[in-house]
Amino acid sequence: MTYDLFLALALFAFVSSITPGPNNLMLMASGANFGFRRTIPHMLGVALGFVFMVVLVGAGLVQIFDAFPISYTVLKVASVLYLLYLAWKIANAGPAEASGNTGTPMTFLQAAAFQWVNPKAWTMALIAISAYTPDQTLWAILLVATVFGAINLPSVGSWTILGQQMARFLTNSRRLTQFNWLMAVLLVASLYPVIWPQ
Repeated sequence: MTYDLFLALALFAFVSSITPGPNNLMLMASGANFGFRRTIPHMLGVALGFVFMVVLVGAGLVQIFDAFPISYTVLKVASVLYLLYLAWKIANAGPAEASGNTGTPMTFLQAAAFQWVNPKAWTMALIAISAYTPDQTLWAILLVATVFGAINLPSVGSWTILGQQMARFLTNSRRLTQFNWLMAVLLVASLYPVIWPQ
């Protein structure tokens, strides 16, 4: 990989990791509802789950979509349904200390598994492999995955911190409920490019 291609990859990894999407919106909501420390497993699951996804996509998983186009449609429908379910959970979340509240932050494994039904993660992985590993060697695939891992974790962490800082203003249940509903609506809105591609 040339130096120019490496810089382009790093820029793509940063822009795609820091911009709003399902992962970042859920992390901001988790930071506001559960705090930074309790959201760490969720952050690690996002970052490491995506690294693992990039490696598997680069190792040939994308060929399944080429061989069986219906599998892409099935993945898209499953992704939309799961994101709608998560939006409902976010909308109905409450503060961690609320009496009777059973809400918990996403675990490491849940967040890692979520990458496989996250439309933005699929788009990022497919573009990263097709655009930045022209020779498709294992070394190039691992380099792309490593760059994403190094850039993605601080990026998603910043969204968690943003949510945690917003919690200062969400001191009553009414404001927190409004925030959670806003996050749920934005999460559903992030499906727009998936449902109606350009």
